[in-house]
Amino acid sequence: MMCIHLILKNYRLAPFAMSSRLCHHDPLGVGKSQSLSEHQKKVMARGLPKKQSLGGVRNVILVASGKGGVGKSTTAVNLALALKQHLGSEDVGLLDMDIFGPSIPIMMNLHNTKPALDKDKRMVPLLNYGIHCMSVGLMVPADGAMIWRGPMVMSAVQQLLLRTAWPSLHTLLLDLPPGTGDVALSVAQLVQVTGAVLVSTPQDVALADVKRGAQMMQKVGVPVLGVVQNMSLHRCSSCGHIEHIFGRDGAARVAQQLGVPVLGDVPIALDIREAGDTGCPIAVTRPQSQEAECYRSIVSALLRRLVDLPPTTSTPAGNGTVD
Repeated sequence: MMCIHLILKNYRLAPFAMSSRLCHHDPLGVGKSQSLSEHQKKVMARGLPKKQSLGGVRNVILVASGKGGVGKSTTAVNLALALKQHLGSEDVGLLDMDIFGPSIPIMMNLHNTKPALDKDKRMVPLLNYGIHCMSVGLMVPADGAMIWRGPMVMSAVQQLLLRTAWPSLHTLLLDLPPGTGDVALSVAQLVQVTGAVLVSTPQDVALADVKRGAQMMQKVGVPVLGVVQNMSLHRCSSCGHIEHIFGRDGAARVAQQLGVPVLGDVPIALDIREAGDTGCPIAVTRPQSQEAECYRSIVSALLRRLVDLPPTTSTPAGNGTVD
């Protein structure tokens, strides 16, 4: 295939064979004669690049987390499915932006299936459970390591976003990698984003990173639609005893500080984990379960937030740009 496959062909066998101009020995660009604050002022003065729209995609929503291991991808998958169930005839898309650890092919049962190209050489999303899906994991071996430097990652991000033939969609959910690095920043700068959903567990370590994620969204002009508190509690399958393993109501406290709502809570449940591992998400396999109802409730809260947003969201010029 073209696009991402060209990157794979050129760099898979020699991932570190980069020209010297791409080897940033001084990634902050401060050198010896320039202070960090001076460099940041120069970078921020350049302004943000002009954002592009994604054709017939009405809403672009980022599903993000400041920290890995909080269940962000599981949340993104089940939210996409719950949203499709709610909308009925309108379509939903799911884009896996985690270049180094793509999870969508496993969770959406898209093993050993590669996207085709349309007449304009754009990648055609794969359809399963009614969701239009795209991921770099669809184009590399399941156990293949993506040993890429930043420029190659950014090229893949641009191609996934701008060279995918998305149909008319009510919402495209982007499953971002954890943290506030290059991928999340580039996505927010490349396309018009409706808003972001932040996923966290209730524990303080994860919540501290949620605040950092919210700060990044604010700097690039992306509204935070709310927080999803994942792994909020554990209910014993034998006696029904409830235990708050990671703490209690931590996301509510942070959401209050950020001035955004908690969209909903999702418990720790064996069924959710097993369903994701087998490629049969719980929103599909057990739609009447309490766990599936959690995702439907979050979708309802999310849609209410979309209604409350202003028609357009402007991005503050010269704020939050990274070279």
